[in-house]
Amino acid sequence: MNRSLPLLMIAAGVLFILGYSTFFTVHQTEQALVLQFGDPRRVVLEPGLNWKIPFVQNVIYYDKRILDYDIPEAEVIASDQKRLVVDAFARYKITDPLKFRQSVVTLAGVDARLSTLLNAGLRQVLGKETFSTVLSGTRAALMDSIRDRVNNESAQFGIEVVDVRVRRVDLPEANSQAIYRRMQTEREREAREARAQGAEIAQRIRSRADREKTVLLAEARRDAEITRGKGDSERNRIFAEAAGRDTEFFAFYRSMRAYSEAFKPDDTTMILSPDSEFFRYFIELPADGTAPGAR
Repeated sequence: MNRSLPLLMIAAGVLFILGYSTFFTVHQTEQALVLQFGDPRRVVLEPGLNWKIPFVQNVIYYDKRILDYDIPEAEVIASDQKRLVVDAFARYKITDPLKFRQSVVTLAGVDARLSTLLNAGLRQVLGKETFSTVLSGTRAALMDSIRDRVNNESAQFGIEVVDVRVRRVDLPEANSQAIYRRMQTEREREAREARAQGAEIAQRIRSRADREKTVLLAEARRDAEITRGKGDSERNRIFAEAAGRDTEFFAFYRSMRAYSEAFKPDDTTMILSPDSEFFRYFIELPADGTAPGAR
């Protein structure tokens, strides 16, 4: 028993190594390619436990999930001769591991092949459209057309492009600056036109207001002169009527008005003869009470 125990342990170890080298597991997110001395023997697409010849065959695993690839920015000339800078990305999956290994071998190799195919597809499809069309709602249809073109050639590499999408479509920096300057110049021209139209309308309003003011002032002066003339006429009529009723009293009233105008409290000095007609109402009244000059 003591001698057979090591042999049993060695046999178990050999069996474990043989079993470990014989069986392999393919996960749900993977697919496998069995190689024999570098020569492909079979493709395993379904997940589960599989076998291979130990020490003779080896297994290479490939991802079954959808993979991403960022397309380098490409410059495309549209049909209206405008240069476009296109930033896009693609999603693809490995559909045939055998073709994939025979054509591109690694993911780095598929990136180089996809870059060539996608750039060619972008130029072929977008080059037939105008700049405005690329920016319009038909972009999704254009992306589908690019995907179909790429798939026609990518099948030989064992891959399928699931989707192609454009992140951004823009003009080159030099063209963008020129467009911005042209837009700025156009907006400045429109602003100048708007300001000129506003100044013209303002001047028209001011001229109309000045004309209306002049007319209103002229009419007001006319009405004022008419009213003043009527007032003067009425005043003269009243004075004339009053003078006609009592000429002596009217003369006395006029003299009092003259005195009030002549003898103002500003140290006025007048040199006149005592018997001057101007001072005739300063003479003492006669005993009969009649006003001087009424005799």
